Amino acid sequence: MNEEREGQDKRQEAMEWVSKAYQLHMKGEIEKAVALYTRSLEIHPTAEAYTFRGWARSSEKDYAAAIEDCHRAIDLDPEFGNPYNDIGAYYLEQGEPDDAIPWLRMALKAQRYESYCFPHFNLGRVFEAKGQFDLALEHYRKALDENPRYTLAVRAVERVKGKLAPKDPEAIG
Repeated sequence: MNEEREGQDKRQEAMEWVSKAYQLHMKGEIEKAVALYTRSLEIHPTAEAYTFRGWARSSEKDYAAAIEDCHRAIDLDPEFGNPYNDIGAYYLEQGEPDDAIPWLRMALKAQRYESYCFPHFNLGRVFEAKGQFDLALEHYRKALDENPRYTLAVRAVERVKGKLAPKDPEAIG
């Protein structure tokens, strides 16, 4: 029982470091945030710490390290959806939309995920980049179904609807 309790205590301490790191991350203090996420991982590795450290690294365009962190997160907790979505987003940022698709689809299947709007939005971005506007619109709308206040998705729906509208007013009819 002591080992189990000790493990829970270490996880709790690690997650406290993740919380502190996240606060710095949101203030734009990326280097300090990465250091605290790393400290958390040294105490007790968690999928959250790896995922958020990857996200911090991605803000410095270190996509290889970000993707590596996400893979480590998936190894620890395959049901945590964030790292799948993040890998897809990093491939998108690198101009590799086809590589993003399987990761975004896996995010949608993850059991432990609170924000399915993000992989839908990112799939919309993939299909918009590929000129598949019907599929893009479908995913942007699904993102809005998940989070009706997601302003980026609202704008994306309007933008793609504009691309689907006939350009010649006389063609309507």
